[in-house]
Amino acid sequence: MTRANAGILLAAVLLASCSGADQDELRQWMKEETKDFRGKIPPLPQVKPYSPVPYDAGGLVDPFRPSKLLADQKQAGGGGLQPDLNRPREPLESYPLESIKYVGSLTKNRQTHGIVQVEGSLHQVRAGNYMGQNFGVVTKISETEIDLRELVQDPGGDWVERTSTLHLQAKEGR
Repeated sequence: MTRANAGILLAAVLLASCSGADQDELRQWMKEETKDFRGKIPPLPQVKPYSPVPYDAGGLVDPFRPSKLLADQKQAGGGGLQPDLNRPREPLESYPLESIKYVGSLTKNRQTHGIVQVEGSLHQVRAGNYMGQNFGVVTKISETEIDLRELVQDPGGDWVERTSTLHLQAKEGR
C-alpha cells in the first residue's frame, strides 16, 4: 500500500467515526435550544401608486439652437457699460493682475506714478493707464496701493464694474 492510499484510507476511517450517535445528541440539543426562537419581520410599507407625468417639450424653445444662442448674446450687454474694444491695448494689459507687483511710487510734476514689476521688468503707470486682462484702468495711486476699476462680464453677459487694488509689495529678504 502506498502512502497516498494509506492517507485516503485513514481519512475515510476518521470520517466514518464522526458520523455516529454523537450527531443525534447534537441535533437534540439544537432542537431544544431553538424551540423559542421566532423571527420578527416588520410589515412592508404601504406602496404609493405611481402616477406618470407626461413630458411635452414640443412647445418649448430649444436652448441649444444656434439662433437662440445668438439672440441671447445680442441681448447681453444691455447698452450699459462696455469696454472700448477699438482703443490700442497697453503692454500691461497682456498680464493677469495677479502677476503684476506694485513695488514703489515716485512723484513727477506733482503727479504720482506707480512702479510695477512684471516678469522681472519694471513699468511706470499713472492714473488713466490700463493694466490686467479685465480692462482695468488705474484710478488712484498712493504710496501704499494702486486702485483700479475693471470691467468684467457677469453670468448674464452684462458688463459690470468692480474695483481691484494692488498693494505695495515688501522687498524680499527683509
